Amino acid sequence: MALLFTQFVATLVGVDGASMMPSLRNGERVIVPKYETWLHRAGIGQFGRGDVLIFRPPAGAVTTSFLGLRTYRPFLIKRLVGLPGDTVRLDQGQVYVNGRRLSQTFTTDYWRAQGCWDTGSAIANNAAADTVGLLRTSTSVTVAAGQYFLMGDNRTENGSEDSRLFGTVPSRDVAGRAALVIWPFVRRADAKYDCAYRGRRPQDSVKYSGQMQLNPRLLPRPSVSSVQP
Repeated sequence: MALLFTQFVATLVGVDGASMMPSLRNGERVIVPKYETWLHRAGIGQFGRGDVLIFRPPAGAVTTSFLGLRTYRPFLIKRLVGLPGDTVRLDQGQVYVNGRRLSQTFTTDYWRAQGCWDTGSAIANNAAADTVGLLRTSTSVTVAAGQYFLMGDNRTENGSEDSRLFGTVPSRDVAGRAALVIWPFVRRADAKYDCAYRGRRPQDSVKYSGQMQLNPRLLPRPSVSSVQP
């Protein structure tokens, strides 16, 4: 019964890393309504721009070793930016969809305040970058049918490995949408990101401070879902 529930109704997923800061912090747990995914696969509804999705990245992308015995592709969590048919372009950290700039203040305001919003790197100026050797560099990408273009909310130079580095993601590889943060029950109000950190685990450099506040919250589509001139 428990297996049926997690496969077809809802499941709990842990956030590992800082690629979705400030929207999601390392160690938080989110509820994924699996029934949505099955309905979408049956042709009923679809994920929308701004949704936070859990998915398996394409072959050759992120890999993780389990006790040194085998290597596998871990599930990632990123935000849906480009839908099938969309043309996504990046320029100085700004994201454009079909020629119009997306409103990203829900994340860029935070990174500006931290002092490390990336506007000059390859992934800040290209929708496809050959940084890890998987793609040919291009300022824009047109999303094919049955594919999604996904990005992390972390807009530092090395903050997120996403579609800019490994390409678009087939819809069949999407496990579901993160709908609700459920754990921890409380958290510190402020998170200070170390812009100078260059290690493999930036989440370990984040310093939390401020008052304790209730943490459970919905994850609605932010203003990224509306395209601005």
